[in-house]
Amino acid sequence: AAEVAARLRVAAPVLLPGRSGQDWQLVVARLSRGDAAPEADPGPAARAVLEELLSDPTAPETEVAVAHAEGEAVALVPVCPLADEGTPGGPLRAEALENAVRHPLTAGLAPDGRLTVGISASVPDAEGLRGALAEARHARRLAAARPDAVAVAGHDQLASHMVLLPFVPEDVRQAFSDRLLAPLRDYDRRNRSQLLPTLEAFLAEDGSWTRCAARLHLHVNTLRYRIGRIEQLTGRDLGRLEDAVDFLLALRLG
Repeated sequence: AAEVAARLRVAAPVLLPGRSGQDWQLVVARLSRGDAAPEADPGPAARAVLEELLSDPTAPETEVAVAHAEGEAVALVPVCPLADEGTPGGPLRAEALENAVRHPLTAGLAPDGRLTVGISASVPDAEGLRGALAEARHARRLAAARPDAVAVAGHDQLASHMVLLPFVPEDVRQAFSDRLLAPLRDYDRRNRSQLLPTLEAFLAEDGSWTRCAARLHLHVNTLRYRIGRIEQLTGRDLGRLEDAVDFLLALRLG
């Protein structure tokens, strides 16, 4: 990683001249197929795909330098200044890029093919490229933990607890989720009730009784009864931050 970053620092003013005072982002992409080891270096193919992803027919003057190393493609992207309203500009966003390319790329991949992409934050000069490369690679690994054929993750997702969850072993994930949620699933199944959806809505509304009741079209007293039943079945208190966090993690892990 250090060698690649050093090359990028040297190459930035050469590949994309006239960019003094320019902000940059790094984008890392990797192509893979199932669990099998690749027969050839997937870097060149990833490079071709990444070049296509980052090309903008509406702004042909925007230059992007793409290379490949260590089986992945790395793109050096100048950040376009924000322009007038309705005009593209600003840094690349993971969600926007994924939404734009998911369907066409998924259709073009092999049945077991995957494309995972990570995007760094913007950095103000070439000296920040080493950190940006590490950030983009971490984001790409986070994207790879998802099951989607095409997955893109950005630097902002690295500051969430969600970055940790994909790396928890599957048996630990399942055991933790079951310990908290199995009593609610069993109760809902036996009584045709809605305790689990109620819990999800309550947490999504940050524990607000009024907003959660409105979201579920319930009277607040009915909501209080359901939350009380959840606490009784699980031995937890949703008024305690620690217990609320445990429930949130159990739902995400399950």
